[in-house]
Amino acid sequence: MSIPFVLTGITVVTGDAIGTVHENWTVGVNAAGLIDYAGPSAQAEIPPGSLRIDGTGKYLTPGLINAHAHLFADGKPLPRIYTHPRAARSLTWFMHTQAGRMLLRKRAKDNAITQLHTGVTTLRTVGDVAYEVIATRDAIERAEYLGPRILPSGPLMAITGGHGAPQIALICDDPQQARANTRTNIRHGANTIKISATGGVTDATKIGYAGKPEMPEASMRAICEEAHNAGVLVAAHAQSPEGLRAALRAGADTIEHGSSMNDEIVDLFKNNPASLRGTSSLIPTLQVCLPLVKLDPAVTGADDVIRANAELVLTEMLSGIRSAIEHGITIGVGNDSAISYVTHANFWRELDLLQRYAGVDAATLLHAATQVNATILGLDTVTGSIEPGKTADLVMLGANPLESFRHLAAPQMVVVRGERITEPEITRIPAIDAQLDTL
Repeated sequence: MSIPFVLTGITVVTGDAIGTVHENWTVGVNAAGLIDYAGPSAQAEIPPGSLRIDGTGKYLTPGLINAHAHLFADGKPLPRIYTHPRAARSLTWFMHTQAGRMLLRKRAKDNAITQLHTGVTTLRTVGDVAYEVIATRDAIERAEYLGPRILPSGPLMAITGGHGAPQIALICDDPQQARANTRTNIRHGANTIKISATGGVTDATKIGYAGKPEMPEASMRAICEEAHNAGVLVAAHAQSPEGLRAALRAGADTIEHGSSMNDEIVDLFKNNPASLRGTSSLIPTLQVCLPLVKLDPAVTGADDVIRANAELVLTEMLSGIRSAIEHGITIGVGNDSAISYVTHANFWRELDLLQRYAGVDAATLLHAATQVNATILGLDTVTGSIEPGKTADLVMLGANPLESFRHLAAPQMVVVRGERITEPEITRIPAIDAQLDTL
């Protein structure tokens, strides 16, 4: 049980679509970790025994939701040696040894806690080495330590030699394998299933390969059918119109990264009978490409192939965001944490980059990172907003994030399920932050 508390005199940034801000509000949290009052301070009735916290001059937002995360690495660029096939095989072998599994569990725990201390109270992983994040989620649910709400995927689904294979993937070379592997992940406790529909940037071997269709639609359809039978959402890595179309036709519920769209793709997003709920959403991730495009290759270590593919995908992704906004397609937010230059301390940067490079307004972005993400992930009755009956997932700040998302970089307090973190401790990588600050 949580210690009941009330935040008095605080400015509430609601996270709604129009950027509503309420001054001098009181927010009460009960022993069950639920919000029991959120409204004007003048009308608040504070229960006896509640801890009073003066929020004067402070700002409160809903807890942030990261809809596209990984926890297996810290975001430092991998040394080039690991791109060599022999080194990659050795690394993959090690990660599946007892020592490797112990390391992965420690990383998953540490990285999840870092994200929590930045204000990410809920995250979804979309590609794990094995089932280490499921173990992390279960430890948090057992209250072994305080962590964010996690929706883990387990290993993603890919073809032989496809994006993410074999490091973080189960091989699905036909519909039967695809269906069996989906069952395996769900049996282990996966809350989502991830598909590599197309090639990606980090493991492309030729310029123009990122976005190339990989998994056949029939295999993706088998995955979606099996997952949906269990009530589980499916995310699809897709970075080309061909890849988007096939993944959506197969029933993908969320498209990760995205690309330019034609009329058929737009229609499939808005009316997708093969998806779990009848519509699909877009989760762009600018952080995974922008540093590789904008920073000096001598600093990033990105070779000509990786940089060219990153530039291709970035162009496609920005086009997809514009189309989604134009046609009213639901857009969430994820940042691809753990990938090169995407640390677990910088979810706020995704919002900042989407505002500056994609031209999305601040209110829309905060709404996407809270209420919209909660709806996409099926958690809208649980979290995503500051209202009575919702779980107390909250972030207290020294300034209004709608004025600058950089204000999210150093929360003064984070609340998850009603438990307060009064002095957030964020593990940062200063060298990476300094480079990203130049973007």
